[in-house]
Amino acid sequence: MAECIFCQIAEHKIHANIVLEDDEFMAFFDANPVTRGHTLVIPKKHVKDFADLTTQDAEFIKRYLVFVEKVRQELLKRFKPDRGIRVSFNTEKLILVQHLHAHLIPVY
Repeated sequence: MAECIFCQIAEHKIHANIVLEDDEFMAFFDANPVTRGHTLVIPKKHVKDFADLTTQDAEFIKRYLVFVEKVRQELLKRFKPDRGIRVSFNTEKLILVQHLHAHLIPVY
């Protein structure tokens, strides 16, 4: 989706500080972090919202969550948050960018 900023980041058309990346997913530091290490994890293909996924997307969801866990482990190593890492998804009217993304927020 050409006008989606996260699609443009996934296509490397817009710079982002990438934490991890593979053929299907990308993790990068949030441009407006709520804390040190705040990271977003997106699929490279455009998916509007977690709420738009169905049971037919089960394998995609599994791969996405496995990647989210890889990023969580990487953030634990890099930032050593003493309380852990909050993983959250905003849905529907709560999302600012209409592209599926998980927030990984180290808690100190």
